[in-house]
Amino acid sequence: MNLSSLPPQLQQANLYEVNLRQYSDTGDIAGFLKHLPRLASMGVDILWLMPIHPIGEVNRKGSMGSYYSVKDFCGLNPEYGSPQDFTKLVELAHAHGMRVIIDWVANHAAWDNVWTNDHPEYFVRNEQGQFVSPYDWSDVIQIDHNNEAEQAAMADAMEYWVTQFNIDGFRADLAHLTPLAFWKKARRQVDDVKPGLVWLAETEEPSYHEVFDISYAWKWMHKTADLVQHSLPVQELTSLLKQEWEGFPGDALKMYFTSNHDENSWNGTEYEKYGIYAKALAVFSFVYSRSVPLIYSGQELPNLKRLSFFEKDTIEWTDQPALHAFYSILLQYRKTSFSTGDTRFIPFDQQVLAFEKVDANRAEYLFINLDKEVVQIGHWFVEEKTVYLDVFTGNEAELSGHVPIELKPGGFLLLQKK
Repeated sequence: MNLSSLPPQLQQANLYEVNLRQYSDTGDIAGFLKHLPRLASMGVDILWLMPIHPIGEVNRKGSMGSYYSVKDFCGLNPEYGSPQDFTKLVELAHAHGMRVIIDWVANHAAWDNVWTNDHPEYFVRNEQGQFVSPYDWSDVIQIDHNNEAEQAAMADAMEYWVTQFNIDGFRADLAHLTPLAFWKKARRQVDDVKPGLVWLAETEEPSYHEVFDISYAWKWMHKTADLVQHSLPVQELTSLLKQEWEGFPGDALKMYFTSNHDENSWNGTEYEKYGIYAKALAVFSFVYSRSVPLIYSGQELPNLKRLSFFEKDTIEWTDQPALHAFYSILLQYRKTSFSTGDTRFIPFDQQVLAFEKVDANRAEYLFINLDKEVVQIGHWFVEEKTVYLDVFTGNEAELSGHVPIELKPGGFLLLQKK
């Protein structure tokens, strides 16, 4: 497979977030490369690498520091390997049909960032001329977004990674903390070098879709956790899905997820938050029409521990990750499903999240039991028998309103109408 055979539209793409530090015993690019064939066979499209830059040492948190405390925007963290190693990663990913995007931190930098010596004017300073931290993030200092020279230097650094290493895009950390005007300039500049890059923004601000292709679905993630932990009615989810797109352009996409680096380390694994409903909510992330779903490092194991943020804490891989097949089915489904058409939520008396996707020629149906009891969904089907394909089993079944169908708590059923 070569890169040109990737789905031409992001509507059918998926993301896999790579935590290099924790991915292998060695915590470097070489340790991760051993997993590339497995990820390709699973169906991963886009690798999102957490920040790959050198980490600040001044006011560092923990012994290894935060990935998001950048010492040099044009440098590669030597803990991960050499520039030649990174070139090899990108080339091998492309050979496997995957794109590579890197995390970009434009709002703040390490106290000992190289610019603090060469260009201290790039940073906000107090009345005493001292650098200041944003919020309570004591290991980083605030960049001065009013400094046009800083904006130009930051855009040049982004261009550097595209021209030197042929990366395929950026995930913008806390994108809304950096003015939209900067992102517009940066995208125009970098797109002139390599059009068609992937631009993912950590924000829920609709205006940032003037630049970015994908934003975050944080509200959905929080609402699903609230529903599971506090027994909210499922109608709150369907209402949110109708409301959260207000103000967004028609071609906007959002990244839906059950885990990522922040959630795993600070709020718990998907099993801590969602319990038996974790897999079902992952299925939703892959099926919902306007979603670009995310898998975080180790979810295919599944990883049941919180990964330390400032220390080494290796993911405990097995030879055969238990959820490899589960995610493979979902990733393959993404490549064959349709991303257009109408989505209609199906009302149920019980805690069932259900919807159908239809267009002129096809129909798909998802049922998720978010109740604490077994639910019956057979009555929803029409009286005459219709043939459906069960996406997860690969089996065809003739279903009608007379066929009893039970879903256990946390159970799900994904059907395609034949």
